Order: sequence, then structure tokens, then C-alpha cells
Amino acid sequence: MRERESPDWIRREGHGRASPSITNPSWLVLRRRRELFLRWTANLPSSLSVLDLGGRIQPYRPLLGDRVSRYVSLDMHRSPLVDFIATGEQIPLRDDCMDLVICTQVLEYVASPAQLLEEARRVLKPGGHLFLSAPAVFPRDSEQDLWRFSSAGLAKLLSGFREVAIEPEGSTIVGIGRTLALSSTFAKPAALRKLLGITWVPGINLATTALDALLPTSNDQFAANYSAFARK
Repeated sequence: MRERESPDWIRREGHGRASPSITNPSWLVLRRRRELFLRWTANLPSSLSVLDLGGRIQPYRPLLGDRVSRYVSLDMHRSPLVDFIATGEQIPLRDDCMDLVICTQVLEYVASPAQLLEEARRVLKPGGHLFLSAPAVFPRDSEQDLWRFSSAGLAKLLSGFREVAIEPEGSTIVGIGRTLALSSTFAKPAALRKLLGITWVPGINLATTALDALLPTSNDQFAANYSAFARK
């Protein structure tokens, strides 16, 4: 088993995304995503059937607590948590069978984001919910990385849902700070990158948090990420 398929790696990675360390270059947006998902989770019913698209790691599953009666995951890559090896554009489930679909940082990798979201809507029960996150500003990380999304673009993609709320994962100030923190990941050699990870990154994260509190703004023109809540 490769390291990225091992239960220990999955547990560490999932915890690092849901409860990030201040040394994480994405700390600013990951904290905000957790806040949004917790707020939306509070309004969900109990005994949920959940589909996790891109569910190889499932960092947000613990936020649902004891509300889950069935949890199904789909991913293109294997892990001990994956039930179906498939694409989100062709979900091997019947219509109207799930209460919640979770899809975080997946849309940028699929050939047809619109088709994936239509499939998510198809498998949701009437009144079912979608939790989504997608990047607006982020370095391309692979040849499979195809798209970036604005709030208006996500609204278009989610137009088939009857209730939609789209929230930036932080303001423009946060987006700029997150970009500066991410710059550390390009440093070479590895020793310099590690040093920046424990000095530059937490310093930028703390400074950006302070600046965002001192100069509150609703401007999201340089938001790094968006989260969305939608109801069928």
C-alpha cells in the first residue's frame, strides 16, 4: 500500500484540512471553510445519507457527528475510505437517494463541472443539500487541474438548485495573504522550504488575520476560494 493510501496518512491529511495548523499555507481559507460547513451542518436533519465526491480523505465527515446513517464515497483514486472508483460526472447511484452531497476542491479537476453538479443534483432527494468548495486563485498543481471559479460562475453552475448561497472563504485581504503564504511552497532547496513553513507562513497567517480584523471588508475580488450551500 502506498503512503497516500494508508489509514495513518489519510487520518493525518484529513485532520490537517479540517483543523489546520497555523504552519499550513492554506490555514486562512481552511479555517473559514470549516466555519461555513459547521454553520450549514447545524441546519441539517438527522439520519443523513451522505455522498462524498472526491471522498478519498473525507476531512469534513466528522463535522456531521451522529447525523449520518449512511456514508458513501466516490473517487478516481483508491483509499480504504472509497466505495466507488468512478468520476463525478457518472455517479453510479439511482435518482433521489441521498440527503447530502459533499464536494470539496474537486470541480477544478473534472472535464465538465456542470455535468458533475447535475449528477449531484440528480442523486439528491428533493430538499437534499450540497456542500461545495472550489478554488478561485491557486497555482496549477497538475496537468489534471483545469478550472478556476468566480462566485458568478458558481451561481451559473448551481442554477438548477432552488436555493443557493455562495460565500468567499475570506476577503480580498485574506486571498492576498494566502497567496503570499503559498509562495513558500515554491522555495528550493527543501530545507529552505521547511524553514519558511515554520517562520514565513505562520507570520503571514497571523499578520493577515490581524489586518483583516483591522480593515474589515466585503470585497472578494481576490478571494482564494468559495464555498457554496445549495438545496434541491
